[in-house]
Amino acid sequence: MNTRVRRIAVTVAAAAVLPLALSACSDKGGDSAKSDSPSKKSAPTPTDDGMAGSASTDQPFGSACASVPKSGAGSFDGMAQDPVATAASNNPALSTLVSAVKKAGLVDTLNNSQNITVFAPTDDAFAKIPKATLDKVLADKAQLTKILTYHVVGQQLTPKDLENGTFDTLEKSKVTTSGSAESYTVNDSAKVVCGNVKTANANVYIIDTLLMPSS
Repeated sequence: MNTRVRRIAVTVAAAAVLPLALSACSDKGGDSAKSDSPSKKSAPTPTDDGMAGSASTDQPFGSACASVPKSGAGSFDGMAQDPVATAASNNPALSTLVSAVKKAGLVDTLNNSQNITVFAPTDDAFAKIPKATLDKVLADKAQLTKILTYHVVGQQLTPKDLENGTFDTLEKSKVTTSGSAESYTVNDSAKVVCGNVKTANANVYIIDTLLMPSS
């Protein structure tokens, strides 16, 4: 009789343990699925231009970046090797700016400065100015120097710095910046169309409108 009781007890115990074991396996499977989901969410999301993440990835950003050459001296990698005035001369969209910098005699000043930021107007930005006015400015070295140095800040600005900032320029007055992610403006008028471009001595933000000092 005792033997029979023991057999019944073993059978009952086994029956009780089996559901618990199956439940434990099910729980482990659930934990495994949960652990997979954070890794999927943590994968960077490609931006419209094919780069992962946003401006915070420390990569160039903006619609006009697509026109930058993929290789050679005018590419992002190429510009990173040269000081800023030289790097700009290799970018076809900045030819008017480069011409103006040469007329003002600022090539050496820009190339020899360290840790600066340049807001670089595109050719289209200069084209917004009536030709007669632009020709007059280009012929006036003092005025031209004043305008060009207004586009230069004596520190390297990151996209994060641009979110809500006021900075002293080499022209001795101030520029203001605002925005977030990959959308920034300077002085509430000029839009950054290709930002966070690195050169050997500067961070460059290419803009669609010329900045004018207040006086």
